[in-house]
Amino acid sequence: MENKHKIFKGLSDPSRILILGLVKKGEICSCDLCSQLDIPLSTLAHHMKVLCESGLVNPRKEGKWIYYSICIEQFEKAVNIITQFIV
Repeated sequence: MENKHKIFKGLSDPSRILILGLVKKGEICSCDLCSQLDIPLSTLAHHMKVLCESGLVNPRKEGKWIYYSICIEQFEKAVNIITQFIV
């Protein structure tokens, strides 16, 4: 069974919504996310772990940094799940 609840766990925190707002603009490095959000790397790491586990973002490691991008397919799944309740 698919863990659909993980998608909504990823969307359930205001900090993660801010992160997704930055990531949707294009692939972004964890160092740039920390800088723009003014949060420590450990805090970002926690939020990115949840977002990666939810499938909402795709990580790509390059050297010591990780670059993140949006996974459109997971957002489409979220829309489909919600649509089931309103149709």
